[in-house]
Amino acid sequence: MIGSAVTAVLGPTNTGKTHRAVERMLEHESGMIGLPLRLLAREVYDRITARLGEQRVALVTGEEKRIPRGAQYWVCTVEAMPRNLDVEFVAVDEIQIAAHPQRGHVFTERLLDARGTKETWFMGAASMQPLIAELLPAARIQTFPRLSRLAFAGAEKLARLPQRSAIVAFSMQEVYEVAERLRATRGGAAVVLGALSPRTRNAQVAMFQSGEVEYIVATDAIGMGLNLDVKHVAFAALRKFDGRDVRDLEAAEIGQIAGRAGRYTSDGSFGTLAPLTLPQGLANAVEGHRFPAVRRLVWRNADLDTSSIDGLLASLRRSPGRRSLLLQESAEDAAALARMAQDPAIRARAQGREAVELLWEVCRIPDYRKLLFESHVALLAEIFAHLAGPRAWLDEAWMDERVREIDEPAGDIDTLIARISAIRTWTYVSHQGRWVKDPATWQERTAAIEDRLSDALHERLVQRFVEKSGGGSKARSPGNTRKAPPTRAELRAMDKANPFGKLAALRAPQAREADGASSDEARWVEAVVAARHVSIEVDASGRITFEDGRELGRLVRGSSLLLPDVKLAPVLELGAGAQTRITRRLVAFARDLVEELCAPLRAHAPRGLGAAARGILYQLEQGLGTARAEDAAAQIAELALEDRDKLAAAGIVVGARVLYVPAMLKGGALLRRSALVSAFAGAKAPQAPGPSVVSVPVTRPADAPLHTALGYPVFGPRAVRADVVEKVLAAIEAEGGLPPAGRLAGWLGCPAKEAAKVGAAILGEARGEAQAAPAPAVATKV
Repeated sequence: MIGSAVTAVLGPTNTGKTHRAVERMLEHESGMIGLPLRLLAREVYDRITARLGEQRVALVTGEEKRIPRGAQYWVCTVEAMPRNLDVEFVAVDEIQIAAHPQRGHVFTERLLDARGTKETWFMGAASMQPLIAELLPAARIQTFPRLSRLAFAGAEKLARLPQRSAIVAFSMQEVYEVAERLRATRGGAAVVLGALSPRTRNAQVAMFQSGEVEYIVATDAIGMGLNLDVKHVAFAALRKFDGRDVRDLEAAEIGQIAGRAGRYTSDGSFGTLAPLTLPQGLANAVEGHRFPAVRRLVWRNADLDTSSIDGLLASLRRSPGRRSLLLQESAEDAAALARMAQDPAIRARAQGREAVELLWEVCRIPDYRKLLFESHVALLAEIFAHLAGPRAWLDEAWMDERVREIDEPAGDIDTLIARISAIRTWTYVSHQGRWVKDPATWQERTAAIEDRLSDALHERLVQRFVEKSGGGSKARSPGNTRKAPPTRAELRAMDKANPFGKLAALRAPQAREADGASSDEARWVEAVVAARHVSIEVDASGRITFEDGRELGRLVRGSSLLLPDVKLAPVLELGAGAQTRITRRLVAFARDLVEELCAPLRAHAPRGLGAAARGILYQLEQGLGTARAEDAAAQIAELALEDRDKLAAAGIVVGARVLYVPAMLKGGALLRRSALVSAFAGAKAPQAPGPSVVSVPVTRPADAPLHTALGYPVFGPRAVRADVVEKVLAAIEAEGGLPPAGRLAGWLGCPAKEAAKVGAAILGEARGEAQAAPAPAVATKV
């Protein structure tokens, strides 16, 4: 795109590439970042929403779409990045995946075509530098050194691995075996597999991050930018199945995974599980981040001919015409299309451009189940038959039958993983809006099923890889002092070992009840974490509650009035991982609260304002929608007539005594203002006026700025609602002076004995009295 500056930010792991890109994106008014994994996309989404709230940030993956109406920033998986979205900044992470045999063509397409209107970044390994220089000769290339040292630690036995280690294997069976050994010898481990749902992976990662377990066993998915507090990475294997063959890991792959050790400026180490060894030359290359340059990227034609099936197949096989680009030949979607093209019934239905485009969309449904390829193609054929039929959407009874048989949270780990993989297909389908009759209902249903399966899977993983039998107890963080219920094996051991064993056995039913409560608690935590903004409420004191009435915490003083922090309710007896996740959700809620309050200022602020008008907007925002005119006198004096008209058109009143936004003086806005003031001032916060209160007494003159933030600036002995101040001033000036005390008191909603002092302060007289400590009085409603 003309005018879009392209930058390649390259370097080894832990150079802060993703962090730099996020920070740069937020400097623009809009942006989009593509990430290689759903879990990483969610992590970045959580990080941004903790700063901006959820009302300005969209999350888009193949199976999850959270798109608020006013989204400015889009966090996506690379495959799900909207192609026709105009944003100022675009970034794509882990761009070296462009060389991957299956996924590479998508990253290559983004490299060649995805652009922000003002700026574009591609982040990845330094080995991409020669190809980026060739394909994008105008791109600016920035390289950064690793922020911490990565050292080779050799081979070590599992029993001697340091705490905060990640052990990497390349099959589910290997992961299970290592985790079982850690359970028996080191108190258990979290488990991260590519086949886990984001919800389960989040829960497992949260256990490790919070210190509830000290080890994590993972596949190579851990190498794709997940930010974990890992000090050491140990390879349990150095060979993997890549979808076609079992092969040795490449040096760059080892470096990508090993680089997860160490975070920010903390040094890390890597090695192998004995007796496996790593050649010294390879270890030196990983330590020094020296890897062969990427020579060819996987490419596939994006300009497809959808006039016919044969035309589509031919366009998919079109040669790239450049030696640095390698034609993609093993994509699942193209293979599915080729297989379905052999079916005469499908060919008969796929006549015309619209039908061929529909067939191609169906072929692009990912094979989440990873069963026999023929089974996947058969499912796609059924889906296409429904969509290409007279109804043009999936038969609800047919879809219900398939979804219902998946909704069963009983079973072992492998069974639950298979069911989660199966439901992901229907989640994907439900997000293709015109494929189902009621997409919102189906999306809610499939999401609920995946949540139930994910919670059950997390419980099975904890039971198998964390809870120890034979008298041990569940590993947990120091902050979680609740005693875990005894297992059956523990009860049997206690019964034989001491005279109180029978008493423990009598408590076994209670233990089972506790297990059930724990399951309910886990589901409740997930409901809070995934809750929409409207499901969480705050009162005038800053107390935060969930839709079920349960208290979550409260707003407390942060770095400024507009950036409150949160404190969890002491009654929430949760593990450290769950506490961290709920805290993150509440921080995002607090940012949304501020965004919602300031929306009349931010959403309708006119463009092209001069410095004086921008200064007025800044003061209004800092005062939660109200500012005293005397505090903005310099800006008002320099305010151009054109800018004054623009501010007025945007709903901003520049009065003689007060600047205010009428929309921010209404009931809901006043409640939010009160919650923010209470958080900032704590016990010293003025009591929030009721919705019909015109003025309130001021007992402490030092509280004047807080009253202004509530929308009630102080004049004389009372704090008066901002709009009433200007109305009273206009009435006084119309009468040529202060009216009788009784009438003025009626306007101000205060006792007659105070009315003259308040009126004089509003009129600009008796400035000394405005600072005097007044006698307390009772608020009067009008």
